[in-house]
Amino acid sequence: ENVSGSVGPRGGVEKGPVALRSAGLVEKLKEQECDVKDYGDLSFADVPNDSPFQIVKNPRTVGKANEQLAGVVAEAQKNGRVSVVLGGDHSMAIGSIAGHAKVHPDLAVIWVDAHTDINTPLTTTTGNLHGQPVSFLMKELKGKIPDVPGFSWLTPCISAKDIVYIGLRDVDPGEHYIIKSLGIKYFSMTEVDKLGIGKVMEETFSYLLGRKRRPIHLSFDVDGMDPSITPATGTPVVGGLSYREGIYITEEIYKTGLLSGLDIMEVNPTLGKTPEEVTRTVNTAVALTLACFGVAREGNHNPMTEYLNPPK
Repeated sequence: ENVSGSVGPRGGVEKGPVALRSAGLVEKLKEQECDVKDYGDLSFADVPNDSPFQIVKNPRTVGKANEQLAGVVAEAQKNGRVSVVLGGDHSMAIGSIAGHAKVHPDLAVIWVDAHTDINTPLTTTTGNLHGQPVSFLMKELKGKIPDVPGFSWLTPCISAKDIVYIGLRDVDPGEHYIIKSLGIKYFSMTEVDKLGIGKVMEETFSYLLGRKRRPIHLSFDVDGMDPSITPATGTPVVGGLSYREGIYITEEIYKTGLLSGLDIMEVNPTLGKTPEEVTRTVNTAVALTLACFGVAREGNHNPMTEYLNPPK
């Protein structure tokens, strides 16, 4: 596992990783008999005089941080591990996916989020890079992304057909135009309601894995879940995935045996209105992560234990 912290332009989200660690995530993965290698929290230097590029905020700081993260993720991947990146804001998916793709260029991405995060530096209205990561990674948008300072190291590494969105319910007009014109596959909350999460996952896998089995990168923004479940996050949108739907998504991804990279993003402990809201958000993020590694709701049954410890 590669567990890394990250700092984004919004205050507080950099405290996500320490909250997830304090909840015992690493120990719980070890209890699950995962072979965990902790690559530690990454420390990101603030780039002095990091003036905006057009309206894009902190471009050099975020670009450099992502370059650093990409290196650590690539190292974890070369060691044959599943990389786990704890955010931080979703701009860190740039480094996480780029580093992963360096080692597994054939990867497929499942992006669980209320938002598509596919604004370009030209379509963004906020200038926040956490609303833009997918556009930086997308080969088809190469000509639409200006040379943002801090990102000269990055080469787009995924095609429109390599990504599926689940949980969308707050998409900007510019983003809607991009996903429609590129023909990107998505299951908004409307599709989740209509089809049910079982069918959504079935269709996701047949779309991404129909022709061949390949490594899966799951980039999970906790705001994909309903704010009643993950309230401590920066851009909550009502009407999201239920706890059961979130766990089902992660259980099904585990069952494919193809999970190769995971991002758990946008946990912001400073945004809980009460300590309980923070705990609820963190515990949900931990449960989603554990389900990715085979912790089953019905309990895990190891037939060897009965064989080795016959009942007295």
